[in-house]
Amino acid sequence: MTGPSELRFFPSADGDLAYLDTGSGDPVVLLHSGYVDHRVWDAQIPALAAHHRVIAPDVRGHGFSANATEPFRWADDLAGLLRHLDAGPVVLVGLSMGGVIATDTVLEHPGLVRAVVTCGAATGDVQYTDPWYQEVQAESARALAAGDVQAWLAAFLRVVPGPHRTADDVDPDILRRLREMALHTISKHTPGEKNLLVPVTGTWSRLPEIDVPVLAVNGALEPADPRDAAQRLAEAVPDGRAVTIDGTGHYPNMERPELFNRTLLDFLRAL
Repeated sequence: MTGPSELRFFPSADGDLAYLDTGSGDPVVLLHSGYVDHRVWDAQIPALAAHHRVIAPDVRGHGFSANATEPFRWADDLAGLLRHLDAGPVVLVGLSMGGVIATDTVLEHPGLVRAVVTCGAATGDVQYTDPWYQEVQAESARALAAGDVQAWLAAFLRVVPGPHRTADDVDPDILRRLREMALHTISKHTPGEKNLLVPVTGTWSRLPEIDVPVLAVNGALEPADPRDAAQRLAEAVPDGRAVTIDGTGHYPNMERPELFNRTLLDFLRAL
């Protein structure tokens, strides 16, 4: 896994934001999922960097980046980084929370984006109705409120196999890596800490504004909610399509990296 020694830091107006910047060519930005960091992309970074400039930030409050001390939007942080690096327009590839950041950014800063790939995500306005998802979210919220890190970690890791498998069905190294990253991020925060994130809202009605190619990827073993949301995203934009990756849940990039990388590289080559 990449480490902090390879990271660079962008001095934002509210603390330093960490990012990896490697390779050369047309820029691709990898946006990680919640509670982890850029290392979730370890299997993608070298594959992409062979042909592309790869920028993989740790978003505010995660990994090696500063926490917020004032209201912020992740899309604005990303736009600030891309302007600092003179890197746009870029292809945004976002996993889960990172996928929401990708759609937020193309809506709020369209000139910086030339294509979008979401994975296990659509927009920040998705409402999950699946009972299993709601149960995991409630479990996570209870543990966070109580400051019970081990109970929170257990809820966080339930998402990896999803509702149709158990942890025994997942490579233990994937669970170990996610646990390590999540523990690092959660240790930066305190129970009851004020959430300063300002969400981007009203996104569903704005999706037709997205005039760049969009690929929505999901693991086939995800609950129906995220797969349906991905299909809705792909149908709402002028140039969108949705694909599923068999035999994977919420982290297809980790569970089936070769297939995920091939799907991503095929999309990039077609731009």
